Amino acid sequence: MKTDKLTIVPPGGPLTGRVSPPGSKSITNRALLLAGLAKGTSRLTGALKSDDTRYMAEALRAMGVIVDEPDATTLVVTSMGELKPPAGPLFLGNAGTATRFLTAALALGNGRYVVDGDEHMRKRPIKPLVDALKSLGVAIDAPTGCPPVTIEATGAFTSNHVVIDGGLSSQYVSALQMAAACGSEPFTIELAGADIGARGYIDLTLAAMRAFGAKVSQPTPASWRIEPTGYTATDFHIEPDASAATYLWGAEVMTGGTIDIGTPAEAFTQPDAKAHAVIAAFPHMPAVIDGSQMQDAIPTIAVLAAFNETPVRFVGIANLRVKECDRIRALSTGLNNIRPGLATEEGDDLIVASDPALVGQTLPAEIDTFADHRIAMSFALAGLKISGITILDPGCVAKTYPAYWDALSSLGVKYS
Repeated sequence: MKTDKLTIVPPGGPLTGRVSPPGSKSITNRALLLAGLAKGTSRLTGALKSDDTRYMAEALRAMGVIVDEPDATTLVVTSMGELKPPAGPLFLGNAGTATRFLTAALALGNGRYVVDGDEHMRKRPIKPLVDALKSLGVAIDAPTGCPPVTIEATGAFTSNHVVIDGGLSSQYVSALQMAAACGSEPFTIELAGADIGARGYIDLTLAAMRAFGAKVSQPTPASWRIEPTGYTATDFHIEPDASAATYLWGAEVMTGGTIDIGTPAEAFTQPDAKAHAVIAAFPHMPAVIDGSQMQDAIPTIAVLAAFNETPVRFVGIANLRVKECDRIRALSTGLNNIRPGLATEEGDDLIVASDPALVGQTLPAEIDTFADHRIAMSFALAGLKISGITILDPGCVAKTYPAYWDALSSLGVKYS
């Protein structure tokens, strides 16, 4: 959006139509790797085309996998079920998912592989994963503890059990899980610590693995058993980004419309999808909402709360202060620009006073987005019911959803 401000014109009726939000990067890169490890042709729909996913696709191509792109959101992957040694190092930019996932998968390849990245990737640690693979008998070396990583693979592990420290990144655990299904015997992965921070992303990995034919069980909360099934080529739909979906779910309930995003809410596997149940309760959302497990969805829900029947207190959101901006402050500032007293900060809690009578009013307000995509997209929802809502720096949505304003336009929203 090449403008420094955008004023939303309330549509005056239900928003109805179909919109496909951008796909999940996390799931796209998981699906690309699994399709590359599966013999046959897999069709990945809803895929995200971004730097990170392009690096993964290019690496697969360098190892003999055919990756076609018939349209803007589809990847067709044809593989012999193996990743052949490439002619040179695999350059993965600063794509952490691609780098870590491939490092483990290539340890079960045959031949020499070098996994490398740009100057930023060369500062990102991979030692816990390298150490885990060494314990499995893999000839692997990363002298700095970061990429480049050199692997001399022989097609097998010497053990069927590994202990991995997932405290630094859940991606190490995901990488081993995806590789393990390509082994020759059942394989157990055990966490070194008591827990793992981003457990929701492990769930994403397991869901993708099972879609490609893997069999995984969890004997304890800190261990997984993966059967040696390999992977089966399949058609796989990559769900939309759950955080992006919250804006469309919000627009739907606020206008009484019907917006089909192509994936039912209950089919999402991303943590932020928990927001759907809260949004669906509008205008009777609960008095207290814990945002700790759906933090990126809180800006959406906070704007909806302004129109709720009763006030809402948001708790468990302290981390919002250290996102792209201080989102608690940005939300309270924007809401109070619409109507003084609409929001209050109490420590790290945000209290939204709620006023259904805001609907239909003309309340000229310029919303400072603080260059934060989520603030811009969330406050656009207020403009569906109030005249005069102007979003400053609307182009900041390009960080995660470049087509956001076009998506709303396709549903009938107009701008001035």
